[in-house]
Amino acid sequence: MLRVRVTAKTREAEDVVSFTLRGDGLPTWTPGAHVDVEVRPGVLRQYSLCGDPADAGSWRIAVLRENAGRGGSRYLHDEVAVGAELRVSEPRNNFELVPAPEYSFVAGGIGITPLLPMVRAAEAAGAKWTLHYGGRRRARMAFLGELAGFGDRVHVVPEDEQGLLPLADIVASGAVVYCCGPEPLLAAVERLCPADRLRLERFRPRETSGPAEEFEVFASLSGQTVRVAATESVLDALDLAGVGVPSSCREGTCGTCETPVLDGVVDHRDSVLSEEERASGKTMMICVSRARSDRLVLDV
Repeated sequence: MLRVRVTAKTREAEDVVSFTLRGDGLPTWTPGAHVDVEVRPGVLRQYSLCGDPADAGSWRIAVLRENAGRGGSRYLHDEVAVGAELRVSEPRNNFELVPAPEYSFVAGGIGITPLLPMVRAAEAAGAKWTLHYGGRRRARMAFLGELAGFGDRVHVVPEDEQGLLPLADIVASGAVVYCCGPEPLLAAVERLCPADRLRLERFRPRETSGPAEEFEVFASLSGQTVRVAATESVLDALDLAGVGVPSSCREGTCGTCETPVLDGVVDHRDSVLSEEERASGKTMMICVSRARSDRLVLDV
């Protein structure tokens, strides 16, 4: 983990604050990247980097206060002030911006954060793009001032003024769609947009279901065979056997525990991999995904 200092704390909208973080030798990052922030010892939360990747000396994250959440956002809002020191991970990117002639960016609420640097990157690349930004109320929609500089390519759609985002029309453009926001928005876009034109990032795990049966995992590097009970994850079973794998969210959203699969059939239950990556069967998130075969061989 890296140590950074909060050098600015800014109210961006109702219940949204941003934090500017500075540290020595901060790693580079690309649009779509996120970091883990330690809100209490051993308790991590994931936040997208929403500043400028060209600014090597600082990072920016934005945090929505969730009063019904687990307490991480309340801690950052209420307890962390300018001058405070935080522990954060190196950036990871499961939401890379792929080259394309045209993009439709779709944000719901705090889902604007990973899309901010993408908009700037698309603009710098000379690509055609539009941003469709929905929220419950204008007062709760962060970074509207920054986005105003892009003119009519940004469509701000507060629900109480204009209703829901016109997703069918947005998807019909034929552009590559990047979408981040609450689960109902993501699910709706998934239903409308062909998978080969869609990139999603989830802040919450998607709902999955399936049998929870016992199976066997062979850890090829350590030579150990581990039984995974119906009531435990592959990650937990390997941990108990002394086979350490880095992890963070433990709910299939951050990508930290992604593990190569050498043999066997995976029951993918994560919210990170694309359909193509799932179909290849070459990797899995061992915190939530399981086996469809009796045995998996993992490169750990």
